[in-house]
Amino acid sequence: MSALEITPRRIAVGLTAGAMAAIVLLSIYFSGASTRATEGRFEREALLPMRALAAVVDRAASNDAARAAVAEWVRGERTLTALRFISIDNRTLEYSSVAADVAQGEPPRRLVRDEKPLFDLAQQLRTAVETNREEGKARVEEVAVALLPDRRLSLAVPVERAGSVYALLQAETVAAAPPPARALGRIAADVAKITLPLLVLLWIGFGGKRSVKIPAAALVVVAALLLAGSLWMAAQRANTALAAAGQKAEVEVGQAALSAAERARQALAATGAVDVTPLAPATWDADRLRRPLDLIGDDGKPIPAALEARDAGGRTRARRALGAAAAVGLVLFAFFALGQAAKSGRALSRHRVAYAYALPALTGMLLLVFLPFFYGIALSFTNSNIYNSGKPLTEIWTGLENYKEILGDLQVSKEGEDGRVVDYRNFYWTLGFTIVWTVSNVTVGVTVGLVLALVLNTKKLAGKPIYRVLLILPWAVPNYITALIWKGMFHQQFGVINQVVQMFGMTSVSWFESPLTSFATVLTTNGWLSFPFMMVISLGALQSIPADQYEAARVDGASRWQQFTNITLPSLKPALVPAIILSVIWTFNMFNIIYLVSQGEPGGATEILITEAYKIAFEQYRYGYAAAYSTVIFLILLTYGIWQNRVTKATEGI
Repeated sequence: MSALEITPRRIAVGLTAGAMAAIVLLSIYFSGASTRATEGRFEREALLPMRALAAVVDRAASNDAARAAVAEWVRGERTLTALRFISIDNRTLEYSSVAADVAQGEPPRRLVRDEKPLFDLAQQLRTAVETNREEGKARVEEVAVALLPDRRLSLAVPVERAGSVYALLQAETVAAAPPPARALGRIAADVAKITLPLLVLLWIGFGGKRSVKIPAAALVVVAALLLAGSLWMAAQRANTALAAAGQKAEVEVGQAALSAAERARQALAATGAVDVTPLAPATWDADRLRRPLDLIGDDGKPIPAALEARDAGGRTRARRALGAAAAVGLVLFAFFALGQAAKSGRALSRHRVAYAYALPALTGMLLLVFLPFFYGIALSFTNSNIYNSGKPLTEIWTGLENYKEILGDLQVSKEGEDGRVVDYRNFYWTLGFTIVWTVSNVTVGVTVGLVLALVLNTKKLAGKPIYRVLLILPWAVPNYITALIWKGMFHQQFGVINQVVQMFGMTSVSWFESPLTSFATVLTTNGWLSFPFMMVISLGALQSIPADQYEAARVDGASRWQQFTNITLPSLKPALVPAIILSVIWTFNMFNIIYLVSQGEPGGATEILITEAYKIAFEQYRYGYAAAYSTVIFLILLTYGIWQNRVTKATEGI
């Protein structure tokens, strides 16, 4: 330990740096959690009257009765403004409390052009409800909530009748309460209560000019324990305060639910509706997918078991945040206390010119490679999609669910109306096809490229420079242009390939209606693109083989085949094996050919993993699932690359 020159001053600096970093991280987490809880409570309280009014309108016998109910509701409304009632089927504005709407015509009236966004929003929510019901799961948000610049909310909820969405209620809220105070000061005070006395002792009592040899380890351990303990105490106090605020918020939400229920009874009475079905205020307290939160009962009182379950989840998240903050703090503490900061500072000063030259490249790699890579991995553990992309990852975290869905579905074939059929969207079918696609393409590319290289390596071959230029052209042309040309050549009616087929008296082939013929199109296209690369690599390696080896083999009576297997192939191995590894990785992820030529037809049978991941992300808009899919692809290729290098040992000399 003495070799590390641990001094009390270094321990004090490390303790200060670690405590400050951990305090900032903890304050960010708890401030964010408090802000989200406050905003979530405000949203719930704002949506409660909207859902209550939707229940009233649903019970109204006619549009006239529904308008009367909305008008009665508006008279006693205090939290909602700009309330509109829109009929989707009739495309009419049934009621509006907005003066500008009334100025364009007294409701009920047809929607005007400027009100088209409201109709589009109504159609969007109707589609969301129908989509969730068809899929049998809640995936698309069925309530539209938008934060306006002046801290008001714009709300829109669908209204159902006889099981189908027929109308929309849209309103705006009054301004929300300001966000809660930041937790930085409170957490810093809690940590300082324990760590400050030690800091004062280290800075003043020891002076820090001499190395502490015997008690150094004890000081480090005591300081680390004090830092971890103070962070734990601060996190516990902050989490307790957060839970208490949550308990109070549930009481307020329950009171808002009872108030909404009372006003709903008054609105129903104003319409003259006779409905003996009791109102269910607890179901109005729901998320944006209209799933009841089950935190309050119909009597407006919080449900203790539900709150305990929610608080248990909050404690779990707080422990994770505490662990992350403590880890960062302790790493910084050790970095300074053990003298690594001083050593790094001296190294930076000594090699500052080299670091200055490397800094732009390191910054570019960090911003363009590492940050997107690790963000994609984090995204793979979430349920991120087009409807919740604005939410923080902690709110949509699902753990390993995406990976379970990808890897857990082992049914490649399923029972259908016409018997057992292959599920072309199954991961294992796509993986199997990708492997077949990769092996066949690499085999074609290596074989054709090697044969052509052997031909071009022939001495006294007439026109050799011309052949080289012509054979390199397929690789020189951008592959997306080549892909589009080949796709046109395979066109059933106008493609040149089918025209040649018809010249021989055969019928034209619909290339993309069968998995086998569709695979033939992409194999041909990619084979055309891949052989020049292998030809160039092989030709360069062939020309580096000493001629005297072949002369000695001929003197010994070796045949051409024996010369090829005993001299040519072993000499080609150091160049071909890395090229084959690269070709496998490129072909495994050859997006352009599949996407532009076969487009996965028929029915996804010729999709490879990368095109399937693209379509999941940008056609189905399931970003988290697509990120998990891409992570699986990365792990497959990483495993292959490591295995291939260990087996072939082709890069040992590099």
